[in-house]
Amino acid sequence: MMDMERAIAAANHAMVRHLGRHLSDVETEILKGSWQGQTYDQIASASGYSDSYLRRDVGNKFWKALSQSLGETVSKNNFKEALRRHGEQMLVPTAPVDSPAVVPAVASNIAEPAVSPASYPAPYIEREPLETICRDTLCQPGSLVRVKAPSLMGKTLLMDHVLPQLEVKGSRTVRISLELADRQVHFANLNRFLRWLCINITRSLALPNELDDYWDEEGMGSKVSCSTYVEEYLLASSDAPLVLCLDDVDLLFPYPEIYEDFFGLLRSWYEMARTRSRPLWKQLRLAIVHSTDVYIPLNINQSPFNVGVPIEITEFTPDQIERFAMLHGLASPLDLAPLIAMVGGHPYLLEQAFDFLKTHPEESLAALLAKAPTETGIYANHLREHWITLRDTPALTATLRQVLETHEPIVLEPVQAHQLHSMGIIKLTGNIAEPRCQLYRQYFHTQLGEG
Repeated sequence: MMDMERAIAAANHAMVRHLGRHLSDVETEILKGSWQGQTYDQIASASGYSDSYLRRDVGNKFWKALSQSLGETVSKNNFKEALRRHGEQMLVPTAPVDSPAVVPAVASNIAEPAVSPASYPAPYIEREPLETICRDTLCQPGSLVRVKAPSLMGKTLLMDHVLPQLEVKGSRTVRISLELADRQVHFANLNRFLRWLCINITRSLALPNELDDYWDEEGMGSKVSCSTYVEEYLLASSDAPLVLCLDDVDLLFPYPEIYEDFFGLLRSWYEMARTRSRPLWKQLRLAIVHSTDVYIPLNINQSPFNVGVPIEITEFTPDQIERFAMLHGLASPLDLAPLIAMVGGHPYLLEQAFDFLKTHPEESLAALLAKAPTETGIYANHLREHWITLRDTPALTATLRQVLETHEPIVLEPVQAHQLHSMGIIKLTGNIAEPRCQLYRQYFHTQLGEG
């Protein structure tokens, strides 16, 4: 019988493997309350969140994300059986990455494991020296790292790998994704956004909410109020350093009424942390995670994107791909060259292929690839989601058409080019734009009527 803790572990495992992120604190609260049969009102009362925030914003997004991760439609009322089934799949043994005794299975893609671990860990491929640079930088007083990569390339997994190591070294860590903000509410103006940010940092640190005691929008303004709260309450509450990881910050790029002041505020925190006059700020270390180059206009002296240490995540190398396959228990004689030719070193696309081959040993890689760029292939949902976004945004469709029509260097409209790059559909090298992989080239050629 599955208990609540195992259900949370199963949900977290599914989210990491299919969406590349862990359950957030608020999603965990929803899952716990739903498992116990609580209404949103009861969950809100116990957790401190508002009922409308849980019901209308986070709840809807969470059940959609969990459905995508589990491969079936689930809701607050019917999720238990789906998690139980996924929990049983987690118990299927797999080969450890460093095991010397992986023996290729006969007439199968699956390798027989040398040991049978109690649970199936989410595969993670280290990209050294990126992890070491990120960890060592964030150990320094007043540090800042900027982690950049297109969607589904492993930014969140990198930070989820590094942050626990910083906790072991004595830091307090907080990771907040701007994806969890209600854009119509929290992105409405700077004051609402900064209050949302402070409240979420406070909750993540398990501190009482003292925001109203420090906030004076009319007298001091929201930026000074926010800085005062961070310095005099959040930083002063402990001698331990505070590592604040802000994920998906590029979601603010369409909101100049917020990003100009907010990014300037982050830069001011960074500068204060590097002076001797404000010792508490030295306890703050910042990690800014985003999916695209910074195409918005920012004063170079007020931007956090031209200071600190940049970390850019790229596709897996052939050696990393082979190791990734082994982590999934796939036999080493499997020829990965055709798969690499189709999807390159894209972590998410490789993960989907390896998962399929592991759970469908009777299917060949050749058959998988033949259907890959079609509506019947394993990437159908992923490709369709991209196509819906493109179809509903004519400017993006027109820009992608330009990319598909030529192999020569071309100058693209910057905003659309960076949005396509953020989605992971194209690669940008200066003025040279091309589809990220053959999978995207073939699929979108068909959709745009070019093939």
